[in-house]
Amino acid sequence: MKLEKVDLNLLPVLEAVLATESVGKAAARVGLSKAAASHALTRIRAQLGDAILVRAGQKWVLTERAVAMAPRVTAALLEARSILSADRPFDPQALRRELRILATDQMLSMLGLELGHAVSVAAPQVGLRFLPLEPDITGALRGEGDLALGVFHDLAPELRTQKLFDDAFACVVRTQHPQVRGKLTLEAYLALRHVIIAPRGGPGSVVDSALAELGLARRAVRWVPYSTSAIEFVAESDCIATLSQRLARKCEKRFGLQVLPPPFALPPCAGLQVWHSRLDADPAHAWLRRLVAKVAHPKNRRRAGS
Repeated sequence: MKLEKVDLNLLPVLEAVLATESVGKAAARVGLSKAAASHALTRIRAQLGDAILVRAGQKWVLTERAVAMAPRVTAALLEARSILSADRPFDPQALRRELRILATDQMLSMLGLELGHAVSVAAPQVGLRFLPLEPDITGALRGEGDLALGVFHDLAPELRTQKLFDDAFACVVRTQHPQVRGKLTLEAYLALRHVIIAPRGGPGSVVDSALAELGLARRAVRWVPYSTSAIEFVAESDCIATLSQRLARKCEKRFGLQVLPPPFALPPCAGLQVWHSRLDADPAHAWLRRLVAKVAHPKNRRRAGS
């Protein structure tokens, strides 16, 4: 195939279709109408001799060839962008882009507001789309996700990570709790009614595992998917919740909470930002990672937008 017959303007559309498995979503991602994106896909199909996107029951799926070529298409586009912008210093003020961040509600509560302010100052034409953290974090970051924020374990080798902050567990009860007055014993902890944070609805947690090793179990009465919902519930009841110390301290005054150390040993944890290796060399993504890292450290927040 002669290069002059290849329309390289089709590559961004192809990348978007491969990432979203949807003509409509691909159109929105690259800033085209759905009709224009559909026309571009027709040309791509003719040029490659492959359907790329096919109907499977009630949804659309990628062909085997499309799945295989996805990483190469993304790499080619990144390389092309890098070549064309190599002599230009990156300027976030000129950046026009929507950045998609998958985050736990805990991380969003701790960093979302400050990150939004920092982006507004440094890159006013950039939009931030926060999305729920998906069970398949690798698949999400291969596709539409730019970055993931949370506590992660056993990540795929193709993903990159950076620790944003160290954290620990804390127990929270309301300030006027009748049974808890500035001190929490193990006996009192086990006697209280617990709000359990289960982001994906499943049983078990680090807290329950630690108690099980002692031959103990807490008395769970509420299960909620979000840390912020647990805090609100605790603030208006005599229940207790065990969650991020960093988040508890942030919400302490606002919700009128006592923040207490757990009366048994729990492992430390850390907040991470995670991204796919395909985005390592993307100047805009590198800038976003630096900004998130600054925002995550309180001493840096005032200058995070610089």
